[in-house]
Amino acid sequence: MLILHSFNNSNTSVKMDELNKKKKGFSLGDTDKDRRNNLIIILLSVLLLIVVTVFVMQRNENNKILNALNQEKVSIQSELSAMMTNYDSLHTNNESLQSEVSIAQTKVKDMIDEVGQIKKVSYAQIAQYRQEVTTMRNIMKNYIIQVDSLNRRNVLLMAENSQVKEDFAQSVSKNQQLEQEKGHLQEKIKVAAQLEATQLVAAGINTRGKDAESARRATQIRISFVLSKNVTAPRGNKMIYVRIQEPNQMLFQKSSNDVFPFEDLKIPYSAKREVTYEGNELPVNIFWDNAGAEFLPGNYSVDIFADGNNIGTTTFNLKR
Repeated sequence: MLILHSFNNSNTSVKMDELNKKKKGFSLGDTDKDRRNNLIIILLSVLLLIVVTVFVMQRNENNKILNALNQEKVSIQSELSAMMTNYDSLHTNNESLQSEVSIAQTKVKDMIDEVGQIKKVSYAQIAQYRQEVTTMRNIMKNYIIQVDSLNRRNVLLMAENSQVKEDFAQSVSKNQQLEQEKGHLQEKIKVAAQLEATQLVAAGINTRGKDAESARRATQIRISFVLSKNVTAPRGNKMIYVRIQEPNQMLFQKSSNDVFPFEDLKIPYSAKREVTYEGNELPVNIFWDNAGAEFLPGNYSVDIFADGNNIGTTTFNLKR
């Protein structure tokens, strides 16, 4: 029995040693070299995990920046497209100004093409494009003001009368509105007119003061008429105003300040002359000098105003 007990104790000791060796398998290694190698592997794994995490975060941040730049690029393209639309609506009979507008519009189109071809944009490019867009927008605003100033003379009478007259249908064209308003004014002043311009004749003349039938030879327009005898009209100095409308419906006017009172309004005139009226017939000549510019061929209309009334209307033609 003593021998058996010793044998059992010996087996128990062996099993404990084996169990301790198995436990050592869960450590970094059985030897210092194994533990050192395993530790290096663990550190490298952690370092790799950190690098991958930083890379993913950096890539996400770069994607955010790239998306923001692309959105700014889209915004710039949208603004440039809006400029093209505005330029398409700008039209003027002034050939020099229209040429400048076309050149500016071409620059906008070229920039649209340039921005559209860029695949990856940078902060520097976006800043440069933003500056160029601002400059182009200011240039466009300047052209809008110039074109509007030229076109405003054609619709000034219509715009002013719309404040005190009945509203005209919005679908009627500007030329139709001008013709309708002109007829309306003529009907109203026909009854109230006191003076009358008789023998009213308007014609183009050349540098020698002779009648010129062609627009190419004419240098001035001469309006001749006679203020009729009127014993009831006030005597004294009177200012005679003339409105001359070209074949393209534009009104001759030297300055936007050249206006006169008419039915509580201020309407533009082409030329004026002060005369002394004593109640008897008075011949009057008034001239329009085109300042060296060639007249347009076609039909011209002339209206004479005095004492706030339209006292005469006529037309004449200049051939090509």
